[in-house]
Amino acid sequence: KTRSLFGVTWICKINLVKMLIFANIMCFLCSAFIPGSSREVRASAEVSAQMLKKLKGKNEFTVLATVKQDRLNSGVILSVHQSDHRFLELESSGQRSEVRLHYRTKNQKDHTEVFPYSLADDQWHKISVAVSASHVILHVDCNRIYERVVEAPSMDIPEDTSFWLGQRNAAHGFFKGVMQDVEVLVMPQGYISQCPDLNRTCPTCNDFHGLVQKIMELQDILAKTSSKLSRAEEKMNGLDGCYCERTCSVKGVIYREDEGWTDGCKNCTCTNGTVHCEAISCPPPQCPAGTAPAYIKGACCKECQQMRSLNLFFSVPPAGHDFCSEGHGCLEHSDCVNLEAGDCCVCKDGFRPLRDDNAYCDDIDECAEGKHYCRENTMCVNTPGSFMCICHTGYIRIDDYSCTEHDECLSGLHNCDENALCFNMVGGHSCSCKPGYTGNGTVCKGKTLKFTSSPSPFPNAQMFLSMCFNLEGGYDCRCPHGHNCTGDCIHDNKVKHSGQIWVLDNDRCSVCSCQAGQVMCRRMVCDCDNPNADLFCCPECDPRLSSQCLHQNGLLTYGSGDTWVENCQQCQCLQGQVDCWPLPCPPVDCEFTVVPEGECCPRCVTDPCQADTIRNDITKTCTDEHNISRFSGSSWIKHGTECTLCQCKVSRHRSANTKRLF
Repeated sequence: KTRSLFGVTWICKINLVKMLIFANIMCFLCSAFIPGSSREVRASAEVSAQMLKKLKGKNEFTVLATVKQDRLNSGVILSVHQSDHRFLELESSGQRSEVRLHYRTKNQKDHTEVFPYSLADDQWHKISVAVSASHVILHVDCNRIYERVVEAPSMDIPEDTSFWLGQRNAAHGFFKGVMQDVEVLVMPQGYISQCPDLNRTCPTCNDFHGLVQKIMELQDILAKTSSKLSRAEEKMNGLDGCYCERTCSVKGVIYREDEGWTDGCKNCTCTNGTVHCEAISCPPPQCPAGTAPAYIKGACCKECQQMRSLNLFFSVPPAGHDFCSEGHGCLEHSDCVNLEAGDCCVCKDGFRPLRDDNAYCDDIDECAEGKHYCRENTMCVNTPGSFMCICHTGYIRIDDYSCTEHDECLSGLHNCDENALCFNMVGGHSCSCKPGYTGNGTVCKGKTLKFTSSPSPFPNAQMFLSMCFNLEGGYDCRCPHGHNCTGDCIHDNKVKHSGQIWVLDNDRCSVCSCQAGQVMCRRMVCDCDNPNADLFCCPECDPRLSSQCLHQNGLLTYGSGDTWVENCQQCQCLQGQVDCWPLPCPPVDCEFTVVPEGECCPRCVTDPCQADTIRNDITKTCTDEHNISRFSGSSWIKHGTECTLCQCKVSRHRSANTKRLF
């Protein structure tokens, strides 16, 4: 039957569509065919308020759904969204074969956990994402796919937040396909309700963290009963008024907070440890009679100068003279050039002038202005005077401006057995045992074969130590140990002759060829100048307006295949759909980290006053002088002393730090 829910017609497999809100269960719908991009599916204000009440402050919950998603679609399954903030969102990207969980941490920072897995294959899948304190488990079709320890999410969600289904808001994240049984369960290990055979035999991560927290509280209570520790705490309280000033270092010079200076033709200021510069604006000087505006050394703007000094400057010297060697006003990023009557300044390549005589020059951001040559599979990074094209993860460099997929089969960086065939795929490879061998491809065992040197009863069969294999619609001759005698290949139980090229039956975007008995497969190369290009495999070649995408700000339009960076995310437009994923950050192994303003990835710092994040892993312990285990982050007074406070800070290089307080 059909029912109208949230202003959209839903086709259900049962008689009624109900909003179920039990003690611990919230069910969105039973089965729904998701319409196109013109929809607004969200819960009413009353229902949203009840859902928020259930999730408020909870540390354990599970998002479950049964979906059948269109191929290459990137859409949202469930989103708890307010304005530009995603408090909880489950997203499936068919373009990058990823499942993403977006949420906000307890310090109100946006976080995205990415699970490499493809749901958008036009097949039915059961999916559940269970969160328990800082533990996340992804199940697909009742199989545990990923289990990770992450930064704990915050369920402190504002009251006016909306619950969206099949989209992030009214304009983005549209899910295409069919979904049913979308639920949010506020209970431990909620995936049990979807897969009852998965028994609960161990305590949850939240149970463990609660136990650890109780132990730490008992340790703190015991420490606070000591009068000696009380006196130490009084001294430490005096440190609360200490102001930690963040300075700036520029060309070996240290500048304090709010301190300003002039750098060429730019006024710079140190603000919260970050340098901010603006170009100096020069008003036209009002010069009296007998003077004229001219530049002087050390000044950015023109000043009024006597005409006599100007006449000396413009006097014609002998030809071929080296004026630059006598001293010039060309500063950083500007070169001095000799002319017939004097010298002049010319900005270096990749820089633009800050004033009309080119004495001061500033870097051109080729990436931001689109003045670069980075091609597909790369990301543009600005450098002083130039730019670099960085390969995306999983790709290798062709030249300075383009990258291609890493062919593990061709480079030998694969785990296939020596008696298996390696098939290169986007982002990886697969292994398949050769005919005459059995196994999973990484391990292949040979069958017991009988070889004969007698002529084969079949025409054209090999006659010397060869064996005839029966195939669908024909046969093949093989030499001992699985080697091919003719140079032909076996693919999907069919004979492919040496040099033959064909398109895969289950993937029309992949082309295979037989080369001396080896099957080589790769994604087809897109030639957008070819009018017969397959737009399904090459969406970047689609010129239709329906394949264009709208930028997040609603002001810019991108064509299919275009990429851009927005809020520390790499975004791409494919066939009218926008897909964004977090920019990759290199791992940092340090205790104090900071994310500089204007950057996306954390950096290590040694000063805790400058740190945004301090890592204390409560799952690790230290051993004190009496062999008592102490959890990371806990503190205690060293036995037999009055003025020494010990604190457990577990890292790779030390197990405990001791700090003198007096």
